[in-house]
Amino acid sequence: MKVNVSIVGASGYTGGELLRLLLFHPDVEVKQVTSESYTGKFVYKIHPNLRKSTALKFVSANELEPCDLLFLCLPHNSSQNKIDEYKKLAPKIIDLSADFRLKDLNEYEKWYGHKHARPELLNEFVYGIPELHREEMKKANFISSAGCNATASILGLYPLYKNGIVELDRTVIEVKVGSSEGGNKVNEGSHHPERAGVVRSYQPTQHRHTAEMLQEMSFGKQIQIHFSATAIDMVRGLLATCHVFLKEDLHEKEIWKIYRDAYANEPFIRIVKESDGIYRFPEPKLLSGTNFCDIGFKKDEFSNRLVVISAIDNLMKGAAGQALQAFNIMYGLNERTGLNFPGLHPI
Repeated sequence: MKVNVSIVGASGYTGGELLRLLLFHPDVEVKQVTSESYTGKFVYKIHPNLRKSTALKFVSANELEPCDLLFLCLPHNSSQNKIDEYKKLAPKIIDLSADFRLKDLNEYEKWYGHKHARPELLNEFVYGIPELHREEMKKANFISSAGCNATASILGLYPLYKNGIVELDRTVIEVKVGSSEGGNKVNEGSHHPERAGVVRSYQPTQHRHTAEMLQEMSFGKQIQIHFSATAIDMVRGLLATCHVFLKEDLHEKEIWKIYRDAYANEPFIRIVKESDGIYRFPEPKLLSGTNFCDIGFKKDEFSNRLVVISAIDNLMKGAAGQALQAFNIMYGLNERTGLNFPGLHPI
């Protein structure tokens, strides 16, 4: 029997990407998709890539009917204010916003600048990176999908922090990301003459996704992560360049073994480290439409600096794809189901 799911907030880029995936998932029946702005319109009017794939129309959230699972693709600070309504509609929820990612209420208020509407629920949600919390997801009713910048950065550095081989106060991460991370709402920065060709530092300090990195990689210790985000002239894709400093002078073969031990059996992690060619390190362009996270690294021969490079499609492994991977785990399905697209080359 198929799982009946609905998507709340399906008119945005993340909601549309999730709908694209779910429509072709063999174990899913998409029951309803909501949009307050486009109620009554066919979904393909907003997501033209779905022409002839579905005859679904957007409905208002007020028209939602009970289902097996709700995906929430809403702006920040929306899910927490209506979470009781959503819990009445479905016994399982996957929230793709930032509302339930952080476990520590003080950290939430510090990074988001306001009080949480439902702090007692923070610990009911499993943080949504499967490679870190797979076993918890198998028993979970509520999952909070991770941020895209956080996903790429955490997956790139997690094995190093877990093994305690890096200095805890010197990590520097710079992420370059495409325009789709900003969503489909028009603003001054998204106007084509202002957006095209840019390399724009839009969050050099205090990016909220830093809180997720601190939460997931501290392992009970005090750590510091210095994170910056830059917008570049690309629609999909994210490249995280992470600088860490090793406690000992390890050889690259030893570092390779750490990553291999951590990720050898992970279906969506690929270690990319070639000795020649133009794709020696991860390249976001190759990941468009895929759920892979590609990770590479290079040891500085003149210091103890290790540069870790991590790439994802921000709408897939950074959002909709990762949410579907979590869904598969929740229902005991093969994690690859609905996520087998290998990407395109050239593109």
